[in-house]
Amino acid sequence: MIALLLALSMQAAAPAAPVTVQPADPLPADWVTIPDDEVLVMTLAGGGTVTVRLAAGYAPAHVGNIRRLAAARWWDAGGSVYRVQDNYVAQWGDATEKKPLPEGVVANPPAEYEWTGGAAPVAKLTRRDPYAEWAGYSADGWPLAGSGTATWLPHCYGMVGVARDLAPSTGSGGDLYTAIGHAPRALDRNIAVVGRVIEGIERLSVLPRGTGDLGFYKTEGERTAIVSVRLASDLPAAERPHYQYRATANPRFTAWIATRENRTPPFFVVPAGGADICNAMPPVRRMPTP
Repeated sequence: MIALLLALSMQAAAPAAPVTVQPADPLPADWVTIPDDEVLVMTLAGGGTVTVRLAAGYAPAHVGNIRRLAAARWWDAGGSVYRVQDNYVAQWGDATEKKPLPEGVVANPPAEYEWTGGAAPVAKLTRRDPYAEWAGYSADGWPLAGSGTATWLPHCYGMVGVARDLAPSTGSGGDLYTAIGHAPRALDRNIAVVGRVIEGIERLSVLPRGTGDLGFYKTEGERTAIVSVRLASDLPAAERPHYQYRATANPRFTAWIATRENRTPPFFVVPAGGADICNAMPPVRRMPTP
């Protein structure tokens, strides 16, 4: 009997067979440079910048407007952050809604809320998305959601959308907002998403909340003035910020998804077995200025 118990004890203590885990760390070649004309830099009064990557391939008409507005320096005179609603959005542009748009800017472009065909995901999350049949990632580093034949950019924290009036208005792109709270996914497919804040979101998320309806500031003095908005491609070479997104069509990114869906010990003792797309946003990094 003693020999049997000893044998059982030795079996229980035997180490488990090693498990081969695909590495999730990226290779140098997995990082892809974001073009300068997709990088929009907004400088705020009091210092600090907010940098947005523009989703040129997903909302081309609205992004075209945004590029024209930046080239015309439209936000530089009178532009401001004029709305900050707690757990929702920070919004900027023309608080008066009276400033004329520059030549060539379309007041209401076609709705670019979703699309069919093209921009198919190259990697997907394991579980069904609460607001869509699936969620995943495009080849060029954007979060995606989709149902049936439709695909769209989801309203996650830091994503940038075009403020608009009631339909059929689609918004010109002169007034923009970014989500600064729990992802307002009910906005998906109702507003054009044109980008993502990739640096400086804290400049907006820490601003005082507006005390007016929907978080609008009641007085001009409460607003944060915009000093300038420029495409990185229009900045002097020495002042241009450079960013890279992580490529998604490789086994290392697939393994990264698994790490987001199943957090590991010692801190996490119960893996979730899945993740919300807004809790697994594709990585972006800033590069040193050459």
